Amino acid sequence: MNHKDALDVVKESIAAVIPGADLAALGPEDNFRDALEMDSLDFLSFIETLSERTGIRIDDEDTTQLTTLSGSAGFLVVRTA
Repeated sequence: MNHKDALDVVKESIAAVIPGADLAALGPEDNFRDALEMDSLDFLSFIETLSERTGIRIDDEDTTQLTTLSGSAGFLVVRTA
């Protein structure tokens, strides 16, 4: 998976959890949990959705890498290499 594909999957996964989220306003290093006011359940749903869409197992210790668009896409690229 390349970076663009990974970024698309991340954005699609966020949109599935928070319909209507303004993803265009997010910068690559913005903490989207804060920017989109995701609570713990929303974030867990995002992690589950991302895992289901990619087939990648995401452990609790991985979640710290999954708070920005750039970090999330980078995580997926490394895991699918």
